[in-house]
Order: sequence, then structure tokens, then C-alpha cells
Amino acid sequence: MNIVKVDDSNAHVYANLYQGYGAEFSKIIDDKPDANGLFDIYPKLEGSVTGYLLYLDGVPAAITAIDEKPPRVYEICDFYVLPCFRKNKVGKRFISSLFERLGGSWEIKQVAGADHAISFWRDVVSDYTSDNYVEDVYEDHKWGTVTRQCFTHEKNA
Repeated sequence: MNIVKVDDSNAHVYANLYQGYGAEFSKIIDDKPDANGLFDIYPKLEGSVTGYLLYLDGVPAAITAIDEKPPRVYEICDFYVLPCFRKNKVGKRFISSLFERLGGSWEIKQVAGADHAISFWRDVVSDYTSDNYVEDVYEDHKWGTVTRQCFTHEKNA
């Protein structure tokens, strides 16, 4: 498992994998591709938003975009594991490694209708924090009704 930050040398890999993510969530968030069949990357990887790629045996397997709001408060904006790698807890290991690496406080949101994502994040956060997290449902200004998990990484709080 190799996690790398997205930069100019690998941004195209992130953009390519993002298309699967965009397609998977298009029905839930009513998003459509542009005239070239491509989904817009949102949020863009710039400013406070950093992208990460997960490679397994040299093959790109997953992406995430994380927004950092100082001091060390993180929001997971996007998270996608290619279907062929959705086994052996690859996604859980990927994001848990980033929780550990970055520390701080975390917020993860799932849009209404993304039941698989809600289950995934509950499992990940519950395991990672030993059930020491807060979950709520609220109206997000961009996404409408969302389920949200929040926790503070104890070692780096």
C-alpha cells in the first residue's frame, strides 16, 4: 500500500479515477457528465484541498480529497475505491493511514441515499475511534440532508 499526494505529475491519474466516482454517485446527486462524457472534479484540488492516491502493487486503486481548515481540522470531500479493490478492507486501511498521518479533527459527510457510504464510514470511524465519535444528520448548504461523523484524533488533539 503506497499513499501519495496528488501533484502535477499524477493529477491525471486522480482525474481518471475520479470519473468512476462521478459515475457512481451521479444517480444519487443527479450529476451529469459534460459534452465530452467527463464529470467535473469537485472540489478542485487547490487551495486547502489536497488529493491523495492509493497504489496497490503499483496500480492506482483509490482516491480521496481532503480539505484542511486550520488548525488541523479536516473534511473528507471525496473518497473512492475502485470496485475491483473493494475487499480486504483496502478503503479502511487507506483512510485510517491518513487519519494517523494527519491527526487533528475530522468531519465526514454522506449525502442522503448513499446508504453504502454511510455504512462504510460508520464502520471505519467506529473502529478507528473505538466508538468515540459523534454522528448527526443535518441540512448541508450544498448537499442537502447529510449524515455526518466527527471525531478528534486523540494523539494529536
